[in-house]
Amino acid sequence: MPTILRIDGYRFFFYSNENNEPAHIHVEKGDDEGKIWLEPLISVAYFKGFGTREQNEIIHITRNNLPVFIKKWYEYFGK
Repeated sequence: MPTILRIDGYRFFFYSNENNEPAHIHVEKGDDEGKIWLEPLISVAYFKGFGTREQNEIIHITRNNLPVFIKKWYEYFGK
């Protein structure tokens, strides 16, 4: 489960067994979690436990770090 970014208490990561899915990132903070598709456009797969403000913050962080997330995804999975 490589961690790609830690910021403001959020941990952005992906699971090493999800290479058959399109590029995406998981996020967690405490017991809350989410999954965001990175391609073709940023879209939310799910959020569990995050409030609206946190969801907006996560999407903002994802947009600001999109090139890094995509690069790390393809480096890790060799695609």
